[in-house]
Amino acid sequence: MSHDHVDRRLAAILAADVVGYSRMMATDETATLAALKLHRQCVFDPTVASHNGRLVKLMGDGSLVRFDSVVDAVNCALALQNRAGNVDAPPPEIVLRIGINLGDVTFDGGDIYGDGVNVAARLEPLAEPGGICIAAIVKESIVGRVNALLEDGGGVRLKNIDRPIHIWKWRPPRSTAAKSVVPLKTGDSMRPLLAVLPFQNISGDVDQEYFADGVVENIITALSRFRSFAVIARNSSFVYKGQAIDIRQVAQELGVRYVLEGSIRRAASRLRITAQLVEGATGAHLWAEHYDGSMEDVFDFQDRITECVVAIVEPQIKIAEIAHSRRERPESIEAYDFYLQAMLYFYSDTPERNHDGLTLINKAIALEPNNATYLATAVGLLMQRGTLGWKLAGVEDQRAVCENYIERALVHGHGDATVAGICGNTLIQYLKEYDRGFELVRQAVAFNPNNLDVVNFAGVANLHCGSLDEAVTYFLRAERLSPNSLGAHWNLTGLAHVEMVRGNYEEALALARKSMAANAYYGPCFWMMIAANAKLGRMEEARQHLAGLLAFSPGVTVARLRAGQPAKIPERMEPILDGLQLAGMPEE
Repeated sequence: MSHDHVDRRLAAILAADVVGYSRMMATDETATLAALKLHRQCVFDPTVASHNGRLVKLMGDGSLVRFDSVVDAVNCALALQNRAGNVDAPPPEIVLRIGINLGDVTFDGGDIYGDGVNVAARLEPLAEPGGICIAAIVKESIVGRVNALLEDGGGVRLKNIDRPIHIWKWRPPRSTAAKSVVPLKTGDSMRPLLAVLPFQNISGDVDQEYFADGVVENIITALSRFRSFAVIARNSSFVYKGQAIDIRQVAQELGVRYVLEGSIRRAASRLRITAQLVEGATGAHLWAEHYDGSMEDVFDFQDRITECVVAIVEPQIKIAEIAHSRRERPESIEAYDFYLQAMLYFYSDTPERNHDGLTLINKAIALEPNNATYLATAVGLLMQRGTLGWKLAGVEDQRAVCENYIERALVHGHGDATVAGICGNTLIQYLKEYDRGFELVRQAVAFNPNNLDVVNFAGVANLHCGSLDEAVTYFLRAERLSPNSLGAHWNLTGLAHVEMVRGNYEEALALARKSMAANAYYGPCFWMMIAANAKLGRMEEARQHLAGLLAFSPGVTVARLRAGQPAKIPERMEPILDGLQLAGMPEE
């Protein structure tokens, strides 16, 4: 029996495509073909040859090139993109997107096949106009050998590729990107993109430029800690410094969905900073605020601005992404869209909405089983069911499912503050692994001290396992950073709980009322309303709130809550459980 020899080799594959080719052809076919021919003769072919590349094939406006050296492949791509716009040629101008992969390929005559080729072809559309997108294996192979600033694009799912691919991107100078009218599709990545523009100095004092730039640099650094969106690098956004701009055009040129802009004004010794978050496609303002300080404490003021702006931007983007998913992609089967839709139910405390959220997030996990964000979201929803005593239909061992998701999320989400915070909080509140949970929450705060959810998790961890004073510190910090954000009911209810433990029932009641105004369907808030009124002897009010709780959480009992809540320090729950009993909540 004989076997045909299969010629396989490791090769770097470069896939290139012309941006907006179909539109250009529809506008002027003759001029487009002439421009493409000239570009290949004067730019593409000579650059490939000078970097030891071998043209495999041309596919209309696309090209496939192989290299024996991955360094040659990346340097060739950089040379091609840096030459854009420098060739004296009549319009239309040819602008490329380029993708590069390193992998095993099969040679058959003059053509090549295989996974290495397919991945390169799928990476190319993820590059922005005039840019380059490379696989992580390429990035690892060129470290210290290629002079290029690359930005982490995170993990993405590629069509017909059975695994997520981690990508890195090289962005073109503004002059190159701006020449293409075809915007980058931010939905091609799992994470939305944000640009932070230089803040305008409108005080007339040139000495304040350093302060404005310092604020922006600090904000970019702090925002980069969040995993739910990506922030483009300072050198890309600062090309707009000192220019009159249209936010929609900037968003298109940079390929971002959101833009953060601002200004600084000085009057005598007083400073005012304004900041606003804008949706790039429409120019609509999602959030705006101003901050006042003095020149005497200028660096403390700078830190305070960074803290406040960063804390509010993340939840505002989350809200906008959820709305975007509902408005524009409700039938999508993409995992990220399932995740966004599930987040609608993450802050709701009814069994039905919790079940709907779990159904959606499990669909996302089925598509991307190792995505730590999706796994952690499911963990949070399962924790909610477990602590409130709701059983999940069709699942015999709900705890085992939750434990499995936690371990997988921690393996695949190392360094992610939200993942560590949710998992740690769940270990404390649901699975009663107090020491491990407390340490995970502590790590989450270290990973990202400006993440509002994480700050609230730290408050809850201390409430049940640590210092009440520390719990209050974290809850007050969350309230100060974002008093009206999604999730504000968490810190308000946490503060009410602390006052219940301390015996300050009037204070607990006032805080619980504020929490109910933020979220009228949060079970623990009702516990505080019921227990505080009962402890104060206001039994009619206590029973009214008990009826309200039973209306959306039927079957709740004192025994069920006692079993579901943390018990490392039993006296932290006893005042609430005692108040619920006084109000007439069934024991069993």
